[in-house]
Amino acid sequence: MKDLLMFIRRFARPYKWNVVWSVVFNFLTTFFTLFSFAFIMPILRILFQIDTTTYNYMEWGSADVKDVLMNNFYWYVTTLIDRFGGSSTLALMAVFLIIGTFLKVITAYLSDYFMIPLRNGVVRDIRNTLYRKIVSLPIGFYTHERKGDIMSRLSGDVTEIEVSVAASLAALVKQPIMIIGCLGMMLVISWKLTLFVFVLLPIAGWIMGSVGKKLKAKSLRAQELLGTILSTTEETIGGLRVVKAFNAEKQMERMFGAETNEFLEVSNSIQRRYALAHPMSEFLGTIAICIVLWFGGTLILDGTSMIDASSFIYYMVIFYSLINPAKELSKVGYTIQKGLAALKRIDMIISADNPIKDASKPVVLSAKDAERGSIRLKDVEFSYDGERKVINNVSLEVKPGMTVALVGQSGSGKSTLVDLIPRFWDVNKGIVEVDGHNVKEYKVNELRSLMGNVNQEAILFNDTFFNNIAFGTPNATMEQVEAAARIANAYDFIMATPDGFNTMVGDRGGRLSGGQRQRISIARAVLKNPPILILDEATSALDTESERLVQEALERLMRDRTTLVVAHRLSTIANADLICVMHDGRIVERGTHDELIALNGHYRRLVEMQQV
Repeated sequence: MKDLLMFIRRFARPYKWNVVWSVVFNFLTTFFTLFSFAFIMPILRILFQIDTTTYNYMEWGSADVKDVLMNNFYWYVTTLIDRFGGSSTLALMAVFLIIGTFLKVITAYLSDYFMIPLRNGVVRDIRNTLYRKIVSLPIGFYTHERKGDIMSRLSGDVTEIEVSVAASLAALVKQPIMIIGCLGMMLVISWKLTLFVFVLLPIAGWIMGSVGKKLKAKSLRAQELLGTILSTTEETIGGLRVVKAFNAEKQMERMFGAETNEFLEVSNSIQRRYALAHPMSEFLGTIAICIVLWFGGTLILDGTSMIDASSFIYYMVIFYSLINPAKELSKVGYTIQKGLAALKRIDMIISADNPIKDASKPVVLSAKDAERGSIRLKDVEFSYDGERKVINNVSLEVKPGMTVALVGQSGSGKSTLVDLIPRFWDVNKGIVEVDGHNVKEYKVNELRSLMGNVNQEAILFNDTFFNNIAFGTPNATMEQVEAAARIANAYDFIMATPDGFNTMVGDRGGRLSGGQRQRISIARAVLKNPPILILDEATSALDTESERLVQEALERLMRDRTTLVVAHRLSTIANADLICVMHDGRIVERGTHDELIALNGHYRRLVEMQQV
């Protein structure tokens, strides 16, 4: 219940007026349902001469309102029978019943009409909230999560909420109103009999609840298994070349088959319990009807009841009308348990803490700032999850317009160090400054707007060349995109495609070579025109010809910009203003190429190994 209330407060509150109007029309539906039968029962009593009382018109105020209303209604019916005959009166009453039923179905439709936007809107809002959170969470969050499981939460879990919790909100609004209305009318007819009903219903509810008690835990396990299945599928497709190269198809099939078999067993258990809800509620409802029929009939036969046979029939009609909403409400209990399990998995992401936060009073720099493009690191330390220090007491100053290269063995901390500058991670100790201010004093998006990144893996989207280059620069014109493509040595091969800049590049740029993908990512950075450029192994995965073209594009891009270059190929950074050699998270050497060669230390050994 607590989870459900949290769900309603967070996602259903914007649709409160939809709920209000649905409640109004549900009350009208209940009214027309109850009084259409209440209207016809006394007519049948008079028409078939069960009631032979002679009624006279009573003035309003001469007796209790209920007595006057009932008396005058009976008087009016007997007058109609006397004047037009029984058949015509029955036909007239049938018309009124048709009108009442028409009003009932119209109001029932309108109650659903106003709940549909709530159901669909809540699902949309959950998807949007979840996606916003996925985008906003730091990179470190996803080092502990599987992509397939995240996708499962965004697709399967949200769908489960749509078909369970969101769909059940309408029943939670509608069915209690009908139940309260029926119970109220039953109390009016016979409070003794209704007290007996009050004893039966909780017993039936307890039996239903005990069956659905384990449904939430099993549903949670099923959603986790579905996430594992999607993760395995995603990893298999992404690593299909390796799977085939190592003849591991059968191994992957066995692993996938074990996961799907466990999912099958859990799903069977869930759906069997869920399928039990309807027959059990119908059986318990039939038992309740039979008990009430026996108990009420006994009271009438013994003469101890204050209702007659026709009122008892009407009472049983109302009680039967109560059974269906009660059954639907019991099914809602099962359905919500399934949905809340999915909601719990989604909430694990939505409620996840994002340690990379905007400053409460962020600094704002003008484009004319004297230090625009400067970077300063002071005694910086960093480790992943409290493990060994990946960055250990590093200090570095980069003046505007400088090109600084970071070199060293794999695992020495080069990429981690440059990731601290745009706050992909936050330092554990020390200070990182950009343009004279601690990076934590900026708004995160404004800090990152100062920087352009070109990484070893050129990440492209399944979109056109134009949209990939203009990514992050929404107002870019075709002229600007073409100019960026020329600087990046990408214009010629783009124009050689069938649709030029409107050609699709395929999933992750799969239709392009490695060099072409890299040049598109460089064009993206050119168009952004940032004062600070971060190049992380931008040419290490390329052949010699592609490297030459990409290196030419990079040299154009680096002109008049502060540039940090992470490189393994030392030939690409020989002309850097400053080269820093990293080892075990520290900067052990720094200087120009010639100075470092003269030191005869780590850098010289790296150069000699590459020459060999």
